[in-house]
Amino acid sequence: MGTILIIGACGQIGTELTKKLRSIYGTDKVIASDVRKGDAEFVASGPFEVVNALDFNQVEETIEKYNVTDVYLMAALLSATAEKNPAFAWDLNMNSLFHVLNLAKAGKIQKIFWPSSIAVFGPTTPKQNTPQYTVMEPSTVYGISKQSGERWCEYYHNVYGVDVRSIRYPGLISWSTPPGGGTTDYAVDIYHKALENGEYTCFLSEETRLPMMYMDDAIRATVEIMQAPAEDIKIRSSYNLSAMDFTPKEITQAIQKHMPDFTISYEPDFRQKIADSWPQSIDDSSARQHWNWKHEFDLDAMTTDMLEHLSAKAE
Repeated sequence: MGTILIIGACGQIGTELTKKLRSIYGTDKVIASDVRKGDAEFVASGPFEVVNALDFNQVEETIEKYNVTDVYLMAALLSATAEKNPAFAWDLNMNSLFHVLNLAKAGKIQKIFWPSSIAVFGPTTPKQNTPQYTVMEPSTVYGISKQSGERWCEYYHNVYGVDVRSIRYPGLISWSTPPGGGTTDYAVDIYHKALENGEYTCFLSEETRLPMMYMDDAIRATVEIMQAPAEDIKIRSSYNLSAMDFTPKEITQAIQKHMPDFTISYEPDFRQKIADSWPQSIDDSSARQHWNWKHEFDLDAMTTDMLEHLSAKAE
C-alpha cells in the first residue's frame, strides 16, 4: 500500500473518508487536500495540502511530493449549487477528473476513485429499481457532468488500462458535516431542525421518494470497492449503489418515534424539479454480486444514530 491523496477532503464525504482511511492505513499515509483550509481541527489532524483540483501542476506536484499511488477525487459542485453556476460546475467536475485520469495514464498514480451520482439518471429513466444499464438523459448540470465523467472513466480504462473505480452515490446523510448544497440534503437538515426547534420546512413535497444512504455505509462502500481485486471490478463506468429509499413524510414519522411533537411543513422550491427527475429506488445487484456490497443501515437505524450523535454534539 502506497500513499493516498484525497482531493476535496474538506467536503461532506471527504471529511469522513479521510478519517476512515487514516484509521485503516495510518495518518501519515493519507494526505488530505482542498482548495482552501477547512475546519482547523481537521486540518491539524494529519498531512494537509492546499490544492486546487483545477491546477494540473499543483495536483502533480502533490502526488510526486508524497509518492501517491491512490487518488480519491471528491472535489465537485453538487446538484443545487451547480444549477446556479453551470460553467464553473462543468469546469470543476470535468477538468479535475481529466487531470487525475491523465496522471494515471502517464503512470504517476496506480488507482483512482471518482464518485458518480444518481443524478446521471433523468426524467426518462425507469423510476423504480432503476437498473445498472438503462436510459440516462440527465436534466441537470451536475448529472450531465457525472454522466460524461462515467464515459471518460470507462474510456481511460478500456483504452489506456487506467484502474479507475466509481459508485453512483444516492442521497447521503451524515451527522458530522453540514449539508453541502445537494437536493437530497433535506434529509440531513431535518434532523438538525428537529433538535433545534422541533419543526422543519421542507423544500420537497411530502411524497417525494428518493434513494438514500447513511454516510457510514457510503464510506464503507468507497473503501471496499477500492480494496477489491481489480478482476472483481467488472463495471468501469460506475456502479449503482443503494441502501434505502423514503419520502419526507416517512423520515418525519421515523423522527416522531423519538420526538412525538416534531412537525413538518412543505414549501417546494426549484429543487423539487431536480428531485422529480431522479429515480425513486435503485437496483444495485451488480455491486452486491461483483464485490459483495451489503448495506447495514435502514431508516430507523439511521434515525436513531443521527439523533444520538447530534444530541451529543450539541451538549
